[in-house]
Amino acid sequence: MNRRVAAWMVGAVLLSACKSRQVEVRTAPSQAQSQGSVQVNNNLSQAVNVYFVLSGNETFLRQVAANSSATLPVQGVPAGSSVTLKAVTVDGARTYQRQNVVLSGKYVFPLP
Repeated sequence: MNRRVAAWMVGAVLLSACKSRQVEVRTAPSQAQSQGSVQVNNNLSQAVNVYFVLSGNETFLRQVAANSSATLPVQGVPAGSSVTLKAVTVDGARTYQRQNVVLSGKYVFPLP
């Protein structure tokens, strides 16, 4: 008799464990982000470090080699925001800036 009770209990536990459950999954609403990029045309004889500045926060994008071009994606910028683009030569001697740039699509940043 104890085996029947034990088997019945195990069966009840397994049956309740296999019962389907309703799950609700939600995500937080996302802010619209720009899909902008910056094409850096570095005509200088040395490499530059390229940054964007948004609300006082400077974010490094990438280093662009001397006499070369690179397209750099800019992520995490809310659509319609104005940023400042900044390129600093690797020796720190020169800085180039473009202020109030709205990144929607590709923005060309020629140096110098």
